Amino acid sequence: QVQLVESGGGSVQAGGSLRLACVAPGRTFIRGYGMGWFRQAPGKEREFVGAISWSSGSTLHADSVKGRFTISRDNVKNTVYLQMNGLKPEDTAVYYCAADFQATAQAMRSKAEHDYWGQGTQVTVSS
Repeated sequence: QVQLVESGGGSVQAGGSLRLACVAPGRTFIRGYGMGWFRQAPGKEREFVGAISWSSGSTLHADSVKGRFTISRDNVKNTVYLQMNGLKPEDTAVYYCAADFQATAQAMRSKAEHDYWGQGTQVTVSS
């Protein structure tokens, strides 16, 4: 069982920045997992935000956040980050971290379900 814990959410004005973190506490080592960020706004379906491959570290980002958000991982700290710059009101959502064993970024983007999820962290962007 892999436990994922997100943090770093909050309220910010449009144009501001936040950095989300997803840590796997305990004895789980995320280096063996593809990692992804997803978000769900009220009344909308969950959508892909970004993903990073388990071995190559290659990344993918949704078109809506490309150039503004960056996913990265620190396997020593057992943590995945989502740096969010230039935030817009439409970025308001609950952000979730997900993990799949030995998954590529492409697989993280295309699969409908994932092995492990965090509890989510709220991001609110005001205009």
